[in-house]
Amino acid sequence: MPPEPAPPPGRRAVSPLDHRIEAVTGHDIDSLWAFRDRGVLDEPHAHLVDRHRELAKTQTSVTFYLRLLHRLSSGEFEVDDALFTRIDRTVTQLEEATDARDTATREVLAALEPIDAAGAASAPGSQQLSTDDQAALLAIAGGAKLYEHLLTGRMSVTTASSTRIPHAKLQRLEDAGLVVRDTGHPVHAGQPVALTDAGRAALFAARRTPTTQAPKLPARPGTSPSAPAQRR
Repeated sequence: MPPEPAPPPGRRAVSPLDHRIEAVTGHDIDSLWAFRDRGVLDEPHAHLVDRHRELAKTQTSVTFYLRLLHRLSSGEFEVDDALFTRIDRTVTQLEEATDARDTATREVLAALEPIDAAGAASAPGSQQLSTDDQAALLAIAGGAKLYEHLLTGRMSVTTASSTRIPHAKLQRLEDAGLVVRDTGHPVHAGQPVALTDAGRAALFAARRTPTTQAPKLPARPGTSPSAPAQRR
């Protein structure tokens, strides 16, 4: 009998909470993960994504051990004591993976609750960002510094992606409370510029999809998506 494989990293596992998270946040899961990696999420959304990543990891383990158990019972291997031992071990691992997934699910739901409540309580159109402002905040989120040219005295922001942001725009974003400078560094050496929590929230809200309704369930096999259900 071949050695027991380990759960592969593979693609991101789809969890039963994906649709609910997307409906509440207005973003698909892949975008949320990308926003987290770029540092543009506020603390509640970042916490939610971290918890969801743990959930996806545990879901991968559950799926792996389910498939392994199916393979062990498929008749591919000789029925002997070694097979029974391996089946018992796999069942135990599946139970442990399921417990971990259930714990991760509760943590995701707990992280989602305040976001859902805040979305329901927030007034529409609270803070609008122009497309130019969104681009500037996204660039700053990846790392940025304010420099003063030694000869001309002109100041501008240079980001990690080599984007240049005029000093006037920085001042406007700073006055709006969306970005903050680390004034502990001299301008000629570069003052780090970062998004504030308000900036992350405004950017995230601006990039939110127009509607946040839950996706429709797929039609049952053999029925037309537009045809109404018939009573029996």
